[in-house]
Amino acid sequence: MSTQDPAARELPGYELVHAGKVRELYAPGPDAPLPEGYAAEDVLLMVASDRISAYDHVLETPIADKGEVLTRMSLWWFDQLADLVPHHVLATEAPCVPEAVAGRAVLVKRLRMLPVECVARAHLTGGGLAEYQQSGSVSGVRLPEGLVDGSELPDPIFTPSTKAPAGEHDEPISYEEVRTLIGHPLARAARNLTVEILRRGHEIAAQRGIIVADTKVEFGLEGVDAERDLRTVTEEELASGAVRIVLADEVLTPDSSRFWPADGFEPGRQQASFDKQYVRDWLTSDASGWDKDSDTPPPALPDEVVAGTRAKYVEAYERLTGQSFR
Repeated sequence: MSTQDPAARELPGYELVHAGKVRELYAPGPDAPLPEGYAAEDVLLMVASDRISAYDHVLETPIADKGEVLTRMSLWWFDQLADLVPHHVLATEAPCVPEAVAGRAVLVKRLRMLPVECVARAHLTGGGLAEYQQSGSVSGVRLPEGLVDGSELPDPIFTPSTKAPAGEHDEPISYEEVRTLIGHPLARAARNLTVEILRRGHEIAAQRGIIVADTKVEFGLEGVDAERDLRTVTEEELASGAVRIVLADEVLTPDSSRFWPADGFEPGRQQASFDKQYVRDWLTSDASGWDKDSDTPPPALPDEVVAGTRAKYVEAYERLTGQSFR
């Protein structure tokens, strides 16, 4: 088990084109091996690091094996969701994936990404709970009175947000605002797919004793060039496949979702979890000495929090997939 972050190293034959909180995207050079039928400009190498973020900060302490857990879990979920939505993965192994990042990297289609964070909620907690307590609604969706932390919603809801630059906070937006950004056909398709992914994830996870409280997904488009106004995409193009929505980035991982153990679930309090809530809890505890509302970066994570977080991620992977991580 190593805490080294392979995603931060240089990859000969590849150019770093984007660095996010957790993942890097690399463009393959002219000599990089590619799947048959694809050119270098059609693909990207996506590498998941061991970094972890919380409260809009990337923490200085990595979580060992996290990038590999996220990659393997996403690949497993892509298979479970294949009948709902196509995904962006083209290759997972050498020669298309360099040995230096094997296990935590995939070669993916280059897509036109939707400029919206697509979130669905089956339970009320986190930022959604805070918004509900202020207004009685989440992202413009009116909810019943009397809900508490952890309450299961009558039906899953679509609660999108802005896609903020690194270091800034995603802000909730309404479905109507999404329609203004990308047009009605794409907005409706993104909403329906996001909710269906949560429903499918919840059904599968429930058989493993896990509640998927909420999830965030990202979608890209095939058949739309970089200059086109997304509001001009039509229902006919989506129905015919001339424009296709593709599931991208990661899906139903501890970074993008809240996973709660079903045994011991009790609305009205914060739930035990298999996600990075473990890190959030330590950062906001007296033990860390950090004020999340200050301009000071978070402190380094102690060894026991690193080990505990890794254990949570690995347990989520093994319980959901039925496969041993090592």
